[in-house]
Amino acid sequence: MKTFTHAPIKIEEISATTGADGNRVYQTPDGKLYPSVTTVLAEHSKKGIMEWRQRVGEVEANKISRQAATRGTKIHGVVEQYLRNESITEKISLLDKEMFDVIQPELNKIDNIRAQEVGLWSHHLRLAGRVDCIAEYDGKLSIIDFKTARREKDVDHIQHYFMQTAAYAIMFEERTHIPITNLVIIIAVDDGVVQVFRSKRDNYVEQLLYYRDLYEVYK
Repeated sequence: MKTFTHAPIKIEEISATTGADGNRVYQTPDGKLYPSVTTVLAEHSKKGIMEWRQRVGEVEANKISRQAATRGTKIHGVVEQYLRNESITEKISLLDKEMFDVIQPELNKIDNIRAQEVGLWSHHLRLAGRVDCIAEYDGKLSIIDFKTARREKDVDHIQHYFMQTAAYAIMFEERTHIPITNLVIIIAVDDGVVQVFRSKRDNYVEQLLYYRDLYEVYK
């Protein structure tokens, strides 16, 4: 098993709570309340999700959503322990184990980890969130996000993932003055495939601000 090098950067912690609308809100150390970037970007995929729920039916959609959420949480837990050089104690199913085995070679391209599951925020963006991993991927400092999926994704269908990681890059630079331009999305798919998508932060800033402004107008 690979031993990962850690070079953590200290960032003040933020606290999460639930707002009046039921969505997650973060409080910064100076008392500002900001919505999570995932809440703001939910508008990006809401139409497609509603169409999918109508197509498969509410009962089946709820079942699939619960299974996906459980699997995503478990895989995230295993990945976090693995990158921390810890023994994996998370109890996972055979399918989850197979998904981790598939994703492991991509995890081994990560090193010099600066942060894992750390809360970030930006006064400029008026957003906050919790980043999966900030580390070198193939030798380049990157924002790295881990996802699971039932089917393989087309890059056009993961634009909100890139907007999310672009937001984390901006937040991290605001907090530390360390710029990060590389975005990496690693997706473990149920059929045993791993997908890796890469892009640059500045490709998504304009879209991110559009959805931020839309949220603030209609919230």
